[in-house]
Amino acid sequence: MEMKGSFLKIVGTSALIILLGGIPLRAQQEVTLDWKMHDVGKVRQFVSNIGSLWPTWVLYSSWTGLIYCEFPPNSFEEHVGEGGIWVGAIVEGDSLVSVTTSWNSAVEFYPGPEPYDSIWVVEKGDTVDIPYWPGYVGLSDQDFVCRYSDYHVTNIAQHVPLGIDVIQVSYAWSSPPLDEMIVYRYYIIPQKQDLHQVYIAYWLDGNVGYRGQGWDFALDDYSIYFEDLHMGVSMDNPGGVDGTAYSPIGIRVYPPPDVPADSLRWTFNWYPGQGMGAPPARDGLRYAQMAAGNIMQNQGQPIGSQFIVAVGPFDIALGDTLKLIIGEILGEGLPGLLSNAERLDWLIENDFHVPSPPPRPPIRFETKNHAVTLRWDAREGDVNPETYQDPYRADSVSQPFEGYRIYKSTRSATGPWTLLGEYDLPNNEFGNNTGLIHEYTDVGLLNNLEYFYTVTAFSKPDTVADFPSQESSLNKNAVKVIPGTEPPKTVGKVAVVPNPYRGDIAYNSFNPPWEKPDPTRDRWMEQDRRIQFINLPARCEIKIYTLAGDLVMTIQHNNPNIGYEDWNLTSYVGQAVSSGLYLFTVKDLNTGKVQVGKFVIIK
Repeated sequence: MEMKGSFLKIVGTSALIILLGGIPLRAQQEVTLDWKMHDVGKVRQFVSNIGSLWPTWVLYSSWTGLIYCEFPPNSFEEHVGEGGIWVGAIVEGDSLVSVTTSWNSAVEFYPGPEPYDSIWVVEKGDTVDIPYWPGYVGLSDQDFVCRYSDYHVTNIAQHVPLGIDVIQVSYAWSSPPLDEMIVYRYYIIPQKQDLHQVYIAYWLDGNVGYRGQGWDFALDDYSIYFEDLHMGVSMDNPGGVDGTAYSPIGIRVYPPPDVPADSLRWTFNWYPGQGMGAPPARDGLRYAQMAAGNIMQNQGQPIGSQFIVAVGPFDIALGDTLKLIIGEILGEGLPGLLSNAERLDWLIENDFHVPSPPPRPPIRFETKNHAVTLRWDAREGDVNPETYQDPYRADSVSQPFEGYRIYKSTRSATGPWTLLGEYDLPNNEFGNNTGLIHEYTDVGLLNNLEYFYTVTAFSKPDTVADFPSQESSLNKNAVKVIPGTEPPKTVGKVAVVPNPYRGDIAYNSFNPPWEKPDPTRDRWMEQDRRIQFINLPARCEIKIYTLAGDLVMTIQHNNPNIGYEDWNLTSYVGQAVSSGLYLFTVKDLNTGKVQVGKFVIIK
């Protein structure tokens, strides 16, 4: 399932008091809260327009997911508990710090009230006129752009704002070698006064491991630092309740390139978990830690950990801009992470100008009885991946498109994916030279079950730059299809499947699964049980009764395209039903005709 961002506008004191845990705020203050998920590559990362990498209490009302930073895809492996920047400075002799997120602190950055203060989503090469950034051109396969400030919401306890705007851009890529990282670019702009002795810190509460229910998986992590890379890493200790994580997570800080390296002081501080340590709550003490220039020894005990990587000092005049880059890096174990850190160096040296994949093909589908047909020919108004151009290829190929790939999943719109076919241009030195197609029919499917398909376009490799072929995002082009027959004209052939329903059968292990959990978890639960009423007319009402005649559930069906409805074996009062013989009636609401039937549940 694609996780889409929430758009929430909060107006007035009362709503904000609820969301901020009772912090008193000035009447008529407004903020436009928004979040999105980076999901084109292998890292699924939550991003908000308050600068946090997790849904703080301000955003929980609209958050429907579970994992804030999942890698690899569909692994349910978490990496982030909290994350975001801190900005500290000396103002009139006082040490002030504004934080996007931290322990012992409120949220201190907020967007403005305008609709354009949400998160802008821009694809590579697209030009968008953002009010505070006219003519913005997308650099990665999925750019998120937002702006937040530390002075929009006033009267936050123990908070004296610095008076700064922060423009945050985050980048994600769909193909190797850049699909195992998210990169953030920050533009920090004083709007009220000059700022002196500025230090920037990145705070990460790294929670690494398989995330089931609760937070026990986060209690065996530890933090280490690579001084030559200016990179902190949260590591999972092998074993424990969460097993052994596939990937640690690294946060690498790149200072402005125009600032002499020998003028900067670096700080790495880690704080033990399980309530044994935390950043100070007071700005003066927090600033002192950011500016200390101390590099702590690597953490020895795996008892949970958080850290900051801080750098400074900088002086920023009113209206000037401080620019820096933060890399969030993952990979196959620590060696894979370090290899990706080198790739990030190369990316920054090239000013983010790298070969890109073709645009996503315009996928359409038609469902049939036990089959589905996919089509992706470019029609009038569609973007044609076969004619795209890429100015950042070293080989100067005018049209780098090479072919299409078709994938299928029986699990979800984010995979895991099975390659059904690859079709590329004939008569060249790349690929299998099969020739292109624009239509594919998959047969032998089970009716009334979900299948997921995606069609991608891929490029020729750049042989001059030694850069691999780039492929458009699998997940962003995914479609859900349900093969089946059209609804009958009236009742008469309605049936229940499976009948009997047997509790000793692991229906969730079928392929495709007959029963599967909500996309926010990977463990089957009682509420995921499923029986299906099939051969339903377009408009009908289903009533389920016990053998004694007590009404258990009423289900309304109103769909001219599908002829089935699911039931999760739960009554209208929310109770799981017991084993037994059940009766059902189906009334055709168009004709008034009624069919009666029965089915058995054995748990």
